[in-house]
Amino acid sequence: MSPYIPLLGLLALTAGFLAIAILLSVNVGPARYNRAKYDSYECGIDPTPQPAGGGRFPVKYYVTAMLFIVFDVEIVFLYPWAVSFDMLGLFALVEMALFVATVFIAYIYVLRRGGLDWE
Repeated sequence: MSPYIPLLGLLALTAGFLAIAILLSVNVGPARYNRAKYDSYECGIDPTPQPAGGGRFPVKYYVTAMLFIVFDVEIVFLYPWAVSFDMLGLFALVEMALFVATVFIAYIYVLRRGGLDWE
């Protein structure tokens, strides 16, 4: 149980900081609520009414988000591999080549679908 004592201490410190921050924000912050505070802010322009369903977004937003996720996952796997490259050997090199090829196929798919064409 003794290896977990520092972790429990850190958890208690975090919980204490959270409680103090919440109490301070409630007690010290201004308490004047009005309608303008809860309105949407659109760079100084009067907010436009939104449809009931939230409106429709072009698919390009989702393609861009998926592209970000693909390359983010690639970095998560590539960085530790690059750090320990000399200890892993030929097997890890082949596995990483297959992984990069898979990501490259996703990149080609997005490129052909026009996900990288900005208007």
